[in-house]
Amino acid sequence: MADLHTESRTRDRVRLAVGEQGPVTASALATQLGLTAAAVRRHLDALEEAGLIAEHEGPLGGRRGRGRPARSYVLTDLGQEQFRTAYGDVATAALHYLADTAGEQAVDAFAERQMADLEERLREQLELQLAEAGADPGDLDARAAALAKALSEEGYAASARPVGQGTGLAGIQLCQGHCPVQSVATEFRTFCDAETDVLSRLLGVHVQRLATLAGGEHVCTTFVPTGALGTGPPSDEQRAKARPYVIPRPTTHTPLTIPHDSERT
Repeated sequence: MADLHTESRTRDRVRLAVGEQGPVTASALATQLGLTAAAVRRHLDALEEAGLIAEHEGPLGGRRGRGRPARSYVLTDLGQEQFRTAYGDVATAALHYLADTAGEQAVDAFAERQMADLEERLREQLELQLAEAGADPGDLDARAAALAKALSEEGYAASARPVGQGTGLAGIQLCQGHCPVQSVATEFRTFCDAETDVLSRLLGVHVQRLATLAGGEHVCTTFVPTGALGTGPPSDEQRAKARPYVIPRPTTHTPLTIPHDSERT
């Protein structure tokens, strides 16, 4: 029984890591979790058979090298359900009622208020982590890493990794494998817009949202430029124009949910 319990907990660790790091390879998971490659592949096979993960289509990190690329994995819709509770339909219905009775501007104001509260919590955690690590608050790499950790503590399963190094498109890819407000953001795009502004203010640069879970992707992806053009805080004019990615309206509604506070890690 103990062995089965240990096996189940390890499999959960692998699943959560895929949600946080995906698309991610078996070798990267083995290094991160301190497991053997064979053990990780066994759990990946079981998760794939259960329909919780799937092989990522396309080169990892958008780069194509020589030879056959290593297989990488992401969570499926069913895998995403493991993060969710049963409150999304109620929240979405409440926002529809608010829009119908008070207008779309009331929903926008609500989204801004919710994200302002999130920003305050994230900023507190971000600055605390930077201080504890003795990191330079102006170091964008350190800020992105601290922000990813703070987001994960809020239930976003976030990670940050460098991309495009040595090219004119050098930056940081901030990924969020889970979205606590995915249900409402699928129908009310103002939540993603407000969240993008929060990330920009916390990092002090103009960021670009490339993909979202609410838009049907496997992960929310935000590009954080680190080159000369990306340095310095965004101006008011840049913030006003900071809508580089528009979430497509879904053709069908997929009921999604918002985690209860007690379920956030």
